Amino acid sequence: MNSNTESNVVWHNTSVSKEDRERLLNQKGIVIWFTGLSGAGKSTVANALSVKLHNNSYFTYLLDGDNLRHGLNSNLGFSKEDRVENIRRVKEVANLFADAGVIILATFISPFREDRNSVRELLGDRFVEVFVDCDLEVCEDRDPKGLYKKARTGLIKDFTGIDSPYEKPEKPEITINTHKSTIDQCVQQIIDYLKERRYLNRG
Repeated sequence: MNSNTESNVVWHNTSVSKEDRERLLNQKGIVIWFTGLSGAGKSTVANALSVKLHNNSYFTYLLDGDNLRHGLNSNLGFSKEDRVENIRRVKEVANLFADAGVIILATFISPFREDRNSVRELLGDRFVEVFVDCDLEVCEDRDPKGLYKKARTGLIKDFTGIDSPYEKPEKPEITINTHKSTIDQCVQQIIDYLKERRYLNRG
């Protein structure tokens, strides 16, 4: 955005506030951000969590990395620059959803610590980082989309964990080990944390 455009853009305050929307939904809008290698189980755990929350009358929405690349981010590749832009767009969408009072489950490899921290800075205490920890060897064995095989044979370049780095979170709110725990155990671990921190708190 150039300076001329910026000078003509003014934030429009609305009469219905975030707190109004949260009272209507009887919940707090937050973003639960799942990060980890491809095949670690991010989408599987997030989907199971969304079902559990939905069945308990919480309004959720799952932002899946692959799904968004079919629309919003369909013009982005997998270079470092495009990955940075991918997360920039996603964090703005997630922020809007959280402002609407929705519980967002975002599943993105999001390999760069700086990008994840930028989401945290925007959302503050409404950001919950879940590190889906799983050994690379286990992810490769699972290889649900056949991507590791393609990366190993050179058909996919800049693949996270193979020829592009993954920077593990330094202080995630939650770490789940999908190669040691069941999906149900991982989901319960997340729910226990959310209840303890009063993110799931209904009067």
